[in-house]
Amino acid sequence: MTKRVEAAFIIIGNEILSGRTQDANLAWLAARLNGIGIAVAECRIIPDIETRIIDTVREMSERFDYVFTSGGIGPTHDDITA
Repeated sequence: MTKRVEAAFIIIGNEILSGRTQDANLAWLAARLNGIGIAVAECRIIPDIETRIIDTVREMSERFDYVFTSGGIGPTHDDITA
């Protein structure tokens, strides 16, 4: 039996959580991944908090074949993802 390849998304941003900004990446990327046989298994939206980002990336990377992040890299002081 072939192992199912799974991916997870981490969307980072206080602006997403507050509703000020709507994520535009998840639907597009999920469709592309599913189209090449990678199942999207989970998505989380988390705040711009360094420890939360680190913990979430570590946790998800242990559970999924691929982990994608979106957000957290804007020009404001709270965008800390590097």
